[in-house]
Amino acid sequence: MTGRISRRNFFLVAGIAAACLAVAIIVWRHGKSQAARAAPPSIPVTVTAAMQRDVPIYYDALGTVLAENTVAIRAQVTGQIVSVAFVQGQEVRQGDVLARIDPAPFKATLDQNVAKKSDDEAQLVDAQKDLARFTTLARKDFETQQNVDLQQAKVDHFKASIDSDQAAIEAAQIQLNYATITAPIDGVVGFRQVDVGNIIHTNDVNPLTVLTQIKPCTAVFTLPQSDLGPVREAMLQGTVSVLAFDQNDQKQLAEGKLLLINNQIDQTTSTIQLKAEFPNDDGRLWPGEFVRIRILITTRKNAVTIPPVAVQRGPDGFYVWVINPDNTAEQRPIDAQTVNEDTAIASKGLNVGERVVVNGQSRLDAGSHVEIRGQNPPPNATEQQADKS
Repeated sequence: MTGRISRRNFFLVAGIAAACLAVAIIVWRHGKSQAARAAPPSIPVTVTAAMQRDVPIYYDALGTVLAENTVAIRAQVTGQIVSVAFVQGQEVRQGDVLARIDPAPFKATLDQNVAKKSDDEAQLVDAQKDLARFTTLARKDFETQQNVDLQQAKVDHFKASIDSDQAAIEAAQIQLNYATITAPIDGVVGFRQVDVGNIIHTNDVNPLTVLTQIKPCTAVFTLPQSDLGPVREAMLQGTVSVLAFDQNDQKQLAEGKLLLINNQIDQTTSTIQLKAEFPNDDGRLWPGEFVRIRILITTRKNAVTIPPVAVQRGPDGFYVWVINPDNTAEQRPIDAQTVNEDTAIASKGLNVGERVVVNGQSRLDAGSHVEIRGQNPPPNATEQQADKS
């Protein structure tokens, strides 16, 4: 009887323990499901770290390359072209021979004037001897003063004739020199428009060729009137650097300096015109070419920078989503200035190394838990070199 009661008590206790265990499991699972329902899923985002670097501030403009000098090569005397000494498109130096005109007529005129001067010099010698004899006789009263004066006038006449002959010789020599056409400046010659054997005239419509100086060259461009103050301030600080890019704004062609601001504002467009000079030693700029101009206004030292895609605009201004160390999102108001498509400066509200969201902002709320899917560069990265965009 006692053994039967003991077994009954054992099964009773075991049943109660099993029931308690079942209840505990049910309660634990219920609590876990409630916790799962209470905690929202983490939002996947891509972040980047705010960096510190020197950021150059450029103004962009569209410009046109101009030659430093352009010369239409024309004949200064009329004659037949006997040789052309340049190749079309050739780069020439000042003084290089471009073409020659038949020099024979000009040489003949020069020789004639030289002979005329020699004849007048001989007659002058004779007249001076006669004057000396007349003067000696006049002192002894063997000759009248009138004849002395006439002889003196003859001597002066031949002296004037010699001076005239010398001027004629110089003029003939100039004409002979003009028969050789030389380059007045360094530059590149264009198309040849008159061929060998043709008669070239001083008043021809078409020149022999056009010589264009491209080293150095200039570029003219415009900026809005509102940019006048910062540009002038930059010029007061020293030389203003100017970069020239191709018309696709992809490849830098040259670096030069700002020469001047035009002395008037175009009131029809409210723009200012500026001119920059480029050494162009490699000849990558060509007259008439359209280029993208970037003029360096200032450099922001140790600026905090982020990608422009991280900057959001709200009713109260700009803000970014900052990821805290516990991977929760914080909406942070900032003062931002977009420099280019890759860089924005956060002048207030953001510290170096803080993580900002660059992708996935639309699903975030304050305090949202995030799952970081991408992060570049690392949070502790800083960069001190200038942006040469």
